[in-house]
Amino acid sequence: MKTPPPSAVRRNEISPLPPLAEGIGLPWDVAVDDAVEELARAREQYGDTFVVETGRDRYLFTFSPVGVESFYALPEESASKGVADYLMLRRKLPEEIFDGRRTLPGGLFRKGDVAHYLENLQAALETTSAELGTEGTFDVFAVTRRLGHRMGLASWAGPGCAEGDAFERLVVAFDALDGSDAFVHPDAMAAVEASGKADERAALAEITEVVGDSLGRPGGSDLFVRIAEAWAGEPDDVRRQGIAWDVALIHIASMSNLAAALGWSLVDLVEHPEQAARVVAGDQALAERCTLESTRLAQRSIMGRTVMAPVELDDGTTTYTVGPGATIATLLPLTNTSSAPGYEDWQPERWNRSRLADPSALASPALVTAFGHGKHSCPAQPFSLAAMSMAVTHLMNTYELEPGWSSYPVPVPAQIGGVARADGPCPLQYRAR
Repeated sequence: MKTPPPSAVRRNEISPLPPLAEGIGLPWDVAVDDAVEELARAREQYGDTFVVETGRDRYLFTFSPVGVESFYALPEESASKGVADYLMLRRKLPEEIFDGRRTLPGGLFRKGDVAHYLENLQAALETTSAELGTEGTFDVFAVTRRLGHRMGLASWAGPGCAEGDAFERLVVAFDALDGSDAFVHPDAMAAVEASGKADERAALAEITEVVGDSLGRPGGSDLFVRIAEAWAGEPDDVRRQGIAWDVALIHIASMSNLAAALGWSLVDLVEHPEQAARVVAGDQALAERCTLESTRLAQRSIMGRTVMAPVELDDGTTTYTVGPGATIATLLPLTNTSSAPGYEDWQPERWNRSRLADPSALASPALVTAFGHGKHSCPAQPFSLAAMSMAVTHLMNTYELEPGWSSYPVPVPAQIGGVARADGPCPLQYRAR
């Protein structure tokens, strides 16, 4: 079949049309036992390029080396990752939180900001140790999530928001508002929509009140001062809400995946005593490699690009013309673990700084990643690696840790996006060194 010129492609059209994955759906629209396994079965049956039609959406999935390279090379203005992320998050978040934002998550990493965030992380780690005491049992992901809340709120919320009653109120509110539920529990999004996002809007109102009340206190982080200055001159009610919603979106976008990746880093180090001993002995380079490897294996990300204007995708065999409204996608948990022998195993030595030390076994380096490739690499990667390395080193130097699980934790089966969340408790027994 001759491919039509891009200008002739209709909305959602894919030409030529690759195999349609019959009976395959995505968990926002149909009940799925395991979202990743569902797409793995489709890939096995239909090959590296296929289409999934689910609800009102049409996805062109690509997994071949050339297809994945072509995917990452798509221009953002024509095939937008930002729009794809927005369309996913709006299933959970109230639409109004996206409107009129004046400070966005992409503005978090000015010169000097990361050093300040790491100072706040160190303080949060010390508070965490004080809360835990000398021995007991904690859930890995509950502790890392609370740690992320404390560090983040100290870094970009108002004075006093990372301590006391204000902090506890914000923890409850952000756990209810958490936009990552859109991909961690996609099967729950129909109920969220049916409720009119009532719980989410109540949580946003609570955040607005707590952050708004902090405006009258002296002090505040450099980033919070910048957020507040962006709303200078507005009426008080507009200013309070604008500042609070900027803080809310920044926090939602920044912390949940970091906390999850840190949790898996702890899990994996506890499972590997030899590497854990070297981290305790001060091997910071190894600590960073371990966090990279844990993040790679914990990825459940569907990487999507919403087509805004007709684009072409070459999968090495066929060049497809894709019309606006369709989504082009790949799935990191499949490419990360199946692209060469051994990649299903935890091997931190495969990394040299933030790159694969030897990608020669891969048909393309684009097939394996922890933080993305090219222009869509996560801008927080250097900070995230530094923060996770600091956190695992602190906790493992402070405590002797023993796993309380009988088998290695597994992800939430329906999850399709972000870093995996554990499907159940992950207790760690600890005793002060």
